[in-house]
Amino acid sequence: MLKEFKKFIARGNVLDLAVGVIVGGAFSSIVTSLVNNIFTPIIGLILGGIDFSNLSITFKDTKIMYGAFIQSVIDFLIVAFCLFVVVKFVNRFTSKKEKKKSEEVKTKSNELVVLEEIRDLMKNDIRNK
Repeated sequence: MLKEFKKFIARGNVLDLAVGVIVGGAFSSIVTSLVNNIFTPIIGLILGGIDFSNLSITFKDTKIMYGAFIQSVIDFLIVAFCLFVVVKFVNRFTSKKEKKKSEEVKTKSNELVVLEEIRDLMKNDIRNK
């Protein structure tokens, strides 16, 4: 059982997942800081300094904090947009890299063309004998 566990942990997928979780946690703190320290104050200025988190309704002895929910939704949308922009940037970068690789593969050097011709001639020579 211990050998199976070691084999499971040594798999590339598990290690990739672990790295992804750690990097995701670090990235999460960056995005949270971006939202809390930059975007939320800017949105507050645009909306005239309204702070949704303090909005509430009192019903009998219960205070319903619907403003905190609105603030959480706004924070989520900002975080989702930031992630969208980052993913779009990464996809654009990787697609350019892949396009460049495919272009490199398509262009053959003169030496390669000559070697392929020699190979084809040798194949024909062997078949004709």
